[in-house]
Amino acid sequence: MTGTATRYLYLVRHGEALPDETGLSANGRRQAVLVGRRLAGRPISTVHHGPLCRAAQSARLIAEQLPGAELREAECAGDYVPSFPQRSELPPEAADHLMRFLAQATDEEREHGPGLARQAVERFTGPVVGDRERHELLVTHSFLVGWLVRHALGAPEWRWLGLNQGNAALTVIRYAPGRLPSVLVHNDVEHLPAELRWTGFPPELRV
Repeated sequence: MTGTATRYLYLVRHGEALPDETGLSANGRRQAVLVGRRLAGRPISTVHHGPLCRAAQSARLIAEQLPGAELREAECAGDYVPSFPQRSELPPEAADHLMRFLAQATDEEREHGPGLARQAVERFTGPVVGDRERHELLVTHSFLVGWLVRHALGAPEWRWLGLNQGNAALTVIRYAPGRLPSVLVHNDVEHLPAELRWTGFPPELRV
């Protein structure tokens, strides 16, 4: 059924993780609370999150700032490689670097990642059925945020590569009936103090 009402999808990468990725660092917990406070004035009905601890813990901390929002875990909101382009699809100047990066993926990621990415698009994008706009939050990982931004822009499937996301950074996409998707906000860290910004990026990208 074709959607008849606008969906606002809020995307947040999880807070900074511990070195072993078993949960959030102290900084990561602060980041999650602060992005939750920023979103507290939005009518968010559902907080979706991936199954890994760093995303689930972030989602719980954020949801505590959003009275009435329902927590929902989704496998397709997890951490995986969403597509494996052929070398011929990639810009020649970047192909060597990108192919080396993709070669690090496991056999399981190659088998399941693209299918989970398709499920994420089906579940989280596009207008919604009904006569009321919907506001949903997806707490996930860098690759999936990049994948959904790429999808909203109609860019080639490989173009999620290179779209880095900061921890607890906010991205907002609007899906309105009869209109192109709009990336309203991307990688916004206004809600974080200077010492909590730019985690999740290589040191040379921190500004």
